[in-house]
Amino acid sequence: MNIRLPGFVSFLFQRSRSVMAAMVCVGVFSGLCSAGVLALINRVLQQRHDQEGFLALGFVVVVAGKLASQIVSQLTLTRFAQDTTLDLSLTLCEKILKSPYRRTETYGHANILVTLTDDVSMLAWSIQSLPQLAMNVAIVLGCGVYLLWLSWPTFLLVVTATLLGAWGYHWLHTRAFSTIYSSREARAQLFRHFRSLTEGIKELTLHRQRRKEFIDQELHGAADLYRRTSIDAARQYAIAEAWSHFAFYSMIGVILFVFPLMFPLSTESLIGYVVVLLYMMSPIWGIIGILPTVERGQVAFENIQRLGVSLDNSTESRHSVVPPVTAGQLESLTLESVTFQYATDSRGNDPFSLGPISLSLCPGELSFVIGGNGSGKSTFVKLLAGLYVPHSGEVSLNGTLISDANRDWYREHFSVVFSDFYLFEKLLGIEEERIRTSAAAYLSSLQLDHKVEVRERKFSTVDLSQGQRKRLALLTAYLEDRPVYVFDEWAADQDPQYKDVFYMKLLPELRARGKSVVVITHDDRYFHLGDRVIKLENGKVVSS
Repeated sequence: MNIRLPGFVSFLFQRSRSVMAAMVCVGVFSGLCSAGVLALINRVLQQRHDQEGFLALGFVVVVAGKLASQIVSQLTLTRFAQDTTLDLSLTLCEKILKSPYRRTETYGHANILVTLTDDVSMLAWSIQSLPQLAMNVAIVLGCGVYLLWLSWPTFLLVVTATLLGAWGYHWLHTRAFSTIYSSREARAQLFRHFRSLTEGIKELTLHRQRRKEFIDQELHGAADLYRRTSIDAARQYAIAEAWSHFAFYSMIGVILFVFPLMFPLSTESLIGYVVVLLYMMSPIWGIIGILPTVERGQVAFENIQRLGVSLDNSTESRHSVVPPVTAGQLESLTLESVTFQYATDSRGNDPFSLGPISLSLCPGELSFVIGGNGSGKSTFVKLLAGLYVPHSGEVSLNGTLISDANRDWYREHFSVVFSDFYLFEKLLGIEEERIRTSAAAYLSSLQLDHKVEVRERKFSTVDLSQGQRKRLALLTAYLEDRPVYVFDEWAADQDPQYKDVFYMKLLPELRARGKSVVVITHDDRYFHLGDRVIKLENGKVVSS
């Protein structure tokens, strides 16, 4: 029977060959102890012996061996499973952070989240089921050997019935395996709708028809698809299990009612055969019950591998070939005929393209970037900051041509507050001395000192309005103290009074400190404060 384990088992053995080999041996030993218990029981039941004391001692020994080996294998593999899945999660997180931003953006946040949560958890559960699987297999094999010793015709019947049951189970569970993949994809779609529910709760609450269509069509549709695929997989596994039960009971029926007509069998022999088969019933059904868990673990492992390999194939170098950036190092930043193009969508529409763009940024310069919706402003910011890799053209910083080898160093020159920014509660990557000496003053300047404090490098609260959270994001950018500042619609959530503070005080202060400041904005009444205005239309710079 092919249960699609080669890659799964190979990975586990590569991680710790000694642990896996030991667990297999312990599992086999436990199974053989179980078979030994059966042999002793059968021998005692068939006839009395003058060696009952010796048999009783043997019974105690094999039972103790089974219990001890079962406990050792389960506890050891549980620790191994947790260590393995934790390392997998951390490794995937590191790969995600090392991969190009556009690659993770394309893969999808929901798919990544499902892989890091559901797939890793399912893999851990599957690994923990392996000792029981090994024990059950060992019990079945041990019972088979014992049955062969008792009667080779009965053994041949058992083998034949097992092969028929395995063939039917394999055919059915192969179909179930493909359904598991569909169920997993449906779950990822359901996760996307859960995200829409939490992030779009305000819009859904305010619009009855939108809320109704979201619940009835989107949420219920995805949930129903997940339910149907999950039930379909469970149904196919249930049919496969029923088929194996049918084969097993048919085998017992043949032994009880057909074999006595073909072979001269004593009542004691029949009892022995049936006892062995009944003893095998539990481990056989245990194997059948564990296989769906192992199959789901294999699906999870393949999904984890797929994410890991796809990220490996596009992982950028994080080994900087240029000395680390320090404040005030910017001399010039030049984009020469730079272009970027999105991939064609699933409907075959022409993708949006940006460029070619040629411009230079200098220290102590304030640049406003304007343009209508869809003009390419946000794409330009991601390209400028090094999140997107140009498809053509050249980017140079201080005369150094930027490539994959030094792109991470290039990004270290930028502090960016995106329109869809994320605010970390802890000030990560910032020197404690700078936080200690500057954070309080910046909070006062941003008019947040009455609401927020910085304690042990953490904000006392981030439960604020969107505009106030943006000010904390600006505080983080201030503390980073990098040569280039980029603000994507930062003032959009600020009240008119604080817009004046931002444009007329904060931006000029950054410029006076020698920073190159790029601001995406629609606030045309402040354009006169900038050194230049860069206008984008359909991905092209039409004025600068």
